[in-house]
Amino acid sequence: MTHSLHVREGARVGLRPYRLSDGPEFTARVRESRDLHRPWLFPPATIEEYEPYAARLTGDDTRTGFLVCELATGALAGFVNVNNIVRGAFRCGALGYGAFAHAAGRGLFRDALGLVLDHAFAPVGEGLGLHRLEANVQPGNTASIALVRGAGFRLEGLSPDFLHVDGAWRDHERWAVTAGMRRAG
Repeated sequence: MTHSLHVREGARVGLRPYRLSDGPEFTARVRESRDLHRPWLFPPATIEEYEPYAARLTGDDTRTGFLVCELATGALAGFVNVNNIVRGAFRCGALGYGAFAHAAGRGLFRDALGLVLDHAFAPVGEGLGLHRLEANVQPGNTASIALVRGAGFRLEGLSPDFLHVDGAWRDHERWAVTAGMRRAG
């Protein structure tokens, strides 16, 4: 049964929007996960950073964010954001995500990403109504590459100096999946 707060729910995880009240748990999990996230990811680690971050993901039509929650405990397992949403003929968004250390390697994120894809490709009113999702991953981030590959994303190329991460412009592999690929896969 779906909890009222969850946008989508699977067997082990649910997705729900960010709330300001999640700040203490979210930032504590980020601090615990620093070794897992670096040098790939720098999510907000303090309440002062979390509040504007969460507000941007709840009050903007060009992005939306989901907290991944373990159903058995309610604990935050990570987050998945859909950024740079473009409507019209493009209907595309770009994923940003991170598992928290206590949840890593347990398959929870594989489940969560499947729920995000279901939501992203569902028609407007039931989901985001997107046609395409992209994930841009640094070539050395093997765990993230395995995650998107396992979710049915295809490698489309390499973008040199694509994103500014950890003080420098970093190369990224471009991975993408479309609604049609998801239905066929």
